[in-house]
Amino acid sequence: MLTLEEQRFRLVQGQLRQRGITDPAVLAAFSAVRREAFLPPGMAEFAYRDTPLPIAKGQTISQPYIVALMVEALELSPNDRVLEVGTGSGYAAAVLAKIACEVYTIERHAELAEQAARRLQEEGFDNIFVLQGDGTLGWPEHAPFDAIVVAAGGPEVPQALLDQLAIGGRLVIPVGEEKNLQRLIRVTRTAGGDYRREDLGDVRFVPLIGAQGWLDGEPAGRVQQAPRASTRPALVSELIRETCEPISDLRDVNVGSIVERIANSRLTLIGEASHGTSEFYRIRAEITKTLILRGACQFVAVEADWPDAALIDQYVRGIAPRDRRRWEAFSRFPTWMWRNHEALEFVEWLRDYNQSVADAERRVGFYGLDLYSMFTSIRAVLDYLDRVDPQAAQTARLRYGSLTPWEGDPALYGRLVTSGRFHACEDEVVATLTDLLKQRLRYLEHDGYRFFDAVQNARLVADAERYYRAMYYSGNESWNLRDQHMFETLERVLGCIGPTSKAVVWEHNSHLGDAASTDMGAGGQTNVGRLCREAYGSAAYLVGQATDHGTVAAASNWDEPVTFMQVRPSHPRSYEYLCHESRVEAFFLPLREPRKPDLREELAASRLERAIGVVYRPDTELASHYFHACLPQQFDELIWFDRSEAVHPVSASESRKFGPEHPFFVE
Repeated sequence: MLTLEEQRFRLVQGQLRQRGITDPAVLAAFSAVRREAFLPPGMAEFAYRDTPLPIAKGQTISQPYIVALMVEALELSPNDRVLEVGTGSGYAAAVLAKIACEVYTIERHAELAEQAARRLQEEGFDNIFVLQGDGTLGWPEHAPFDAIVVAAGGPEVPQALLDQLAIGGRLVIPVGEEKNLQRLIRVTRTAGGDYRREDLGDVRFVPLIGAQGWLDGEPAGRVQQAPRASTRPALVSELIRETCEPISDLRDVNVGSIVERIANSRLTLIGEASHGTSEFYRIRAEITKTLILRGACQFVAVEADWPDAALIDQYVRGIAPRDRRRWEAFSRFPTWMWRNHEALEFVEWLRDYNQSVADAERRVGFYGLDLYSMFTSIRAVLDYLDRVDPQAAQTARLRYGSLTPWEGDPALYGRLVTSGRFHACEDEVVATLTDLLKQRLRYLEHDGYRFFDAVQNARLVADAERYYRAMYYSGNESWNLRDQHMFETLERVLGCIGPTSKAVVWEHNSHLGDAASTDMGAGGQTNVGRLCREAYGSAAYLVGQATDHGTVAAASNWDEPVTFMQVRPSHPRSYEYLCHESRVEAFFLPLREPRKPDLREELAASRLERAIGVVYRPDTELASHYFHACLPQQFDELIWFDRSEAVHPVSASESRKFGPEHPFFVE
């Protein structure tokens, strides 16, 4: 687990710098200010996520990147006097005060103003002055200001703030005719007293309330216009009801219609909003079975480690293991993600199906795309080389040996390398992979399947080594490395099986929904879904799954035991809430070509969407499990279950009944 200081370093270097924030003074200010000090109790662990977080009075502490963008746009110098409208938590004021001479900040909520003043004093700031009042009127007693920044969106630029701007001064403010959708504007007062206006892009801020902003409680604002369809949730829910295809009984579900829509696609990506929800696994399996029976799927690729999934692949395809394995598949946290009865039922079905296929080359495979199995993969490479080239195995052992001390905690390796306390092993692991590829023709004489498996394990080690280093300096880069690895693994399996091969991919929604249509893409992240769309276009069919309430199997913290938790009903501003309000218990919702074309338009406005991983924290759900997305661009289809239940893990005692040849067997 990274310390908060390490997370702050990663935010500055990985999020802010990589997304184009280049002003050294701004980067230094963000490196110096402790965001956790400005958050409510219990929220510190989320401090360095590049996302807005809730504070009191229905307000938010802004996304760090947006704060940095606005501060950089002010073009501050050390002697500047700054006015901030919307103190909120006080975090942005602290950043400003690390650069400018004096900061005057106004907050309309007395409770927030008092809390911010106290926090700023506790953090040692003596050049920040806090006023409780109407920020749209400015602070004329201390005008003119060299820079003014407004942390809320108004329908227009308040004249009072323009009047209080010094000649040459810069004002940065979100402006828009809708309360929650604005353009970021920079206004510069020229030498002649005129104002030059620049548009810096789309943003979303809470409304600017005041005499020269939105009126408190004003439903539509002073700018009159016809309401957008997307602002009418009841009508959107009714449209969902009219266009969806209800699922009457999951025990006997007819997946024919969705299969018809996706059968011609080369890739079918079926995600889940939680790794611990039974319905997601079951419906995904039913769709996959039907595609297999129709000859539209030659392999299943899942969010699991390559060597663990290889044990399932050997089991379902009837490939005899060369040696008895020396590890337990799916034994690392979270064990329930694949070692559950829902997955087990599919594995047994696939084995039975493959036994009916006489041609072994035409049997359906099962492959893992993930990269967390660095040391299991090292052993797999060494085992292979021991059999086909003992001398090469000896060289590989020496090369991989530099990683051996970190087998129990590979993340520690990344931390020590990044801090300069240990040398990187990149050259060694890449050399092993290169040597394997150089001997391709000779090794293929032994066993093409085993060679492909060994090469993929060697690639995994090389990518995992980079991944664990990237974890400590760039959240974006580590995420992108992981999803790039998964996509490239998928492509290699497609290439190995043949140019007409088709696959079904099972991963979390956050990996399979198009990242370009979510906060992830805006933050510089890509994912498997985006990469598949870029490479395959409409031949990639992206299916998401979601739920409103029920139970889920998850842990409260990383590496803790699985528990069965209640899923909170969906947030009123979310896509899940719209689906819940349709009053249809379960359904398929085509989005690429809906039965009513206006469905896409009605769903196009960005809304919240929930993502529950292997860790679930209901008490902080809005901050830790929701993000913004555009659903009809993110997915080609959505599968909905209003109420869902947790997956059913396979216990250790149950697994011992399978026998040593079974991939779920535990000693």
